Amino acid sequence: QVQVVESGGGLVQAGGSLRLSCVVSRISGIFVAFNEMAWYRQAPGKQRELVASVTVGGTTNYEDSVKGRFTISRDNAKNSVDLQMDGLKAEDTAIYYCNTAPPDRTWGQGTQVTVSS
Repeated sequence: QVQVVESGGGLVQAGGSLRLSCVVSRISGIFVAFNEMAWYRQAPGKQRELVASVTVGGTTNYEDSVKGRFTISRDNAKNSVDLQMDGLKAEDTAIYYCNTAPPDRTWGQGTQVTVSS
């Protein structure tokens, strides 16, 4: 089981940028780098979807609609993961969550990202 703390959301105009940050830690307190960490999002009325993921070795994967605009990065020593979001669009509006990939059953509260057109 994990504990997740996300931050960095907000309101931004279309074309703007935001950076999301997250730390995932094991409830047990034992530190081992997670093999893969990811950002997910859930827009109103839609299912939660994977936005981007990054392995402990640095291999990244992006959902098609964010390729070229979002960049995921991580600090293995902290089990932290960031999401740099540039060129934001109205359709990026959602609650963003970070977790492992595949996700642990425990989710954080998420952070709201709102893009005004």
